[in-house]
Amino acid sequence: MLGYVLRRLAAMVPVLIGVTFLIFALVHALPGDPIAAMAGNRPLSPSTVAALRQQYHLDESLWTQYWYYMTGLAHGDLGTDFHGRPVSELIAERWPVTFNLALTAWVMKIVIGIGVGVYGALRRGRLGDHLALGFTVLFIALPGFVFAFIAQLVFGVNLQLFPIAGIADGWPMSFLLPALVIALETAAPLARLTRSSLVEVLRSDFIRTARAKGAAPARVVWGHAMRNSMIPVVTYLGLSLATLLGGAVIVESVFNLPGVGGLMVQAIQTQEGSVVVGVATFIILVYLLVNLVVDLCYGLIDPRVRRV
Repeated sequence: MLGYVLRRLAAMVPVLIGVTFLIFALVHALPGDPIAAMAGNRPLSPSTVAALRQQYHLDESLWTQYWYYMTGLAHGDLGTDFHGRPVSELIAERWPVTFNLALTAWVMKIVIGIGVGVYGALRRGRLGDHLALGFTVLFIALPGFVFAFIAQLVFGVNLQLFPIAGIADGWPMSFLLPALVIALETAAPLARLTRSSLVEVLRSDFIRTARAKGAAPARVVWGHAMRNSMIPVVTYLGLSLATLLGGAVIVESVFNLPGVGGLMVQAIQTQEGSVVVGVATFIILVYLLVNLVVDLCYGLIDPRVRRV
């Protein structure tokens, strides 16, 4: 098991380097002058502009800037914004909001997605299966921001069940409606994946053997079929959690939640490349770590995976 973990950790290093460089290069290629954007309508003297460009290494080449950034990252430094605040502090301020939203939406997604998928699989070809299919088609086709506005109008404005913006009411009230929007939008692919995986396993020879031996239907489904159909589901759940922890940008913007996604949007608008790269790097690290946990869960579900 230790060797399996070390191989996964080693595989993360080139991915981190490659993706961070790609993001760094894209930010470097954005049009506009970040120093001028920081100054706004107030003109800066040429000496001030030169000093700021030297301070943030904007007068250096792309490779030199990337070297400075990776050197700092190796020491746990995600960079600073144009006001001298460390990016890690900015993320730490907004991380609790994103974490609460992501975890709430993830739990809702598991309940809804797996529940609908199992319901459809156990009623394959019947009315229940068609209803599950209709659910998935609806929320796959409906854009998330459209459903977010509909949810705000119906549940927030008309029924006044939930607040429609901000976090003034705290958890859970301020997070339930945006979390439900994310959960329903992302539960549809999970339901389709759960249904197809479970249907495939239920057709397997060992399931027919278990039924022929007189095993109880509940034991066949929950004791045998579900365990063997969970590997692709665990993959999807793990990666989707990593995505949610990275910040649900659209939902955070619609519901005016001060999370990591909102920080990213704000940094792009103000052309603060160091913040964009720092937040993106943090998101990548979260994604890679959650992916590592998913790989370890593989090894627990199916010990054969450890030898791959």
